Amino acid sequence: MTPASGNRGSAGGDSGRRPAGRVPSEQNAGGVGPIRYLPVLIPPPEVPPDIDGADHPVREVTRGVAADETSWTSDTAAEMTERFDELAPDWSNRLGPEEFVGLPDACERGGLDPAALCLEVGSGTGFGTVHLAAHFRRVIAMDLSAGMLALAPPGLAPRVRADGAGLPLADDSVDVVALINMLLFPSEVDRVLRPGGAVLWFNTLGTRTPIHLPATEVAEALPGTWSGIASEALWATWCVLRREQAAG
Repeated sequence: MTPASGNRGSAGGDSGRRPAGRVPSEQNAGGVGPIRYLPVLIPPPEVPPDIDGADHPVREVTRGVAADETSWTSDTAAEMTERFDELAPDWSNRLGPEEFVGLPDACERGGLDPAALCLEVGSGTGFGTVHLAAHFRRVIAMDLSAGMLALAPPGLAPRVRADGAGLPLADDSVDVVALINMLLFPSEVDRVLRPGGAVLWFNTLGTRTPIHLPATEVAEALPGTWSGIASEALWATWCVLRREQAAG
């Protein structure tokens, strides 16, 4: 389930994004480790996409779940499942493959090992899975919506219907958790990641994505202290984060 687009009505005004090629200096906010911003290699077109998800209801859910996973209830899960099962047949008209072209950049400059086992949570109809399967030797695609999974390309990765709030995996079982336009359930992500593992967070429309968190907020939500790198590609924003090991 990847609630990326919502209704593509007109959205005017400034996108709030940084100009292409300009990057902020290293940041360290509270318990967040340093996040280094890399130069933009794929600049965005002059005309932004015709959606602005800043006020989308899912944005509030995104922040709420990242801050408090108990806010995600069985009723919320059922509602989202029904919604995205209904949206699935038209999903290819809501998203375009060009929105995912920055994924290889994130995988490569994020230093993600191609031999790693990657779990994609919220894989939807497989737009992102295509790129992940091209980079990683092993990928597992999970989504809450059976309708979305049914439309994903066969043969790219095993498809599993599961709720991100309760992943059907053992502790320390994957090397990378990829979240593309997906809600962040911090404790579950931390639980299934092996020591030294990485979180790949990717928002296809950057700040315009209904499900969006900046890199520092993702790191702040995860248990412990996380650091990493971030950048942009086309309209997307992305970061790759790793837990800082305790001294001694």
